[in-house]
Amino acid sequence: MAKKEFMYGFQSLREVLVYRPENVHRLYLQQQRSDERTEELIKLAQSAKIPVTSISRPELDQMLGTSHHQGMAIQCTQITPMPESMLKELLGDESKPVLLLILDGVQDPHNLGACIRTANAMGVAAVIAPKDRAVGLTEIVHKTACGATAVTPFIQVTNLARTLREIKEYGVWLLGLDAEAKASLPEINMGSRAALVMGSEDQGLRRLTAEECDYLGRIPMQGSVASLNVSVAAAIGLYELKVRQASMPAR
Repeated sequence: MAKKEFMYGFQSLREVLVYRPENVHRLYLQQQRSDERTEELIKLAQSAKIPVTSISRPELDQMLGTSHHQGMAIQCTQITPMPESMLKELLGDESKPVLLLILDGVQDPHNLGACIRTANAMGVAAVIAPKDRAVGLTEIVHKTACGATAVTPFIQVTNLARTLREIKEYGVWLLGLDAEAKASLPEINMGSRAALVMGSEDQGLRRLTAEECDYLGRIPMQGSVASLNVSVAAAIGLYELKVRQASMPAR
């Protein structure tokens, strides 16, 4: 039987109610809450015939184990990572542009959520991460991603190095972000099928991961700050690839 979980925060709930209403079992709203956001969620729930329950603030806090829920939550079938086999479906047509985000060992759920949110904004086909020594989909990830976990595939793989080799077989070029790389991002021509590879918060890219990358590039820094948060760096890297790949031919 599929596990159930709670999700909270307006944007997260809206995305799930719009794109995965079949996953939602019940919508909980704080008593006496009445505003445009609440009304929008109620309409979405009613159109999908999802029960709506009014609940007191203390009860909602206790149920969710947090007070940072904006007075709204849903109980839904757990959103789980997609199977590795989905990569073939996403990458099989080598004539189509594709952009991937690969995270090697990101452990902070806020960082993962922010990365998935940015990936969704940049039209990333999937976010890929290892199963071991990395955070998976949690309530904090869902909240931080503002609902992007409901629509952007998140794929956890058993062996990341092997997965990177498989991805390259589909004509996807791998760009690893490394603060010590000689080339800066604008100097690297990735073409229209590309993957951005990010390392962990504390150690960056692992040696084996870096060796599988076709290119290593750095973000050209103009100020005195030596490094960026992994989710911020991912946003810059994805924007660079997304904007540039639109005008570049397939390699």
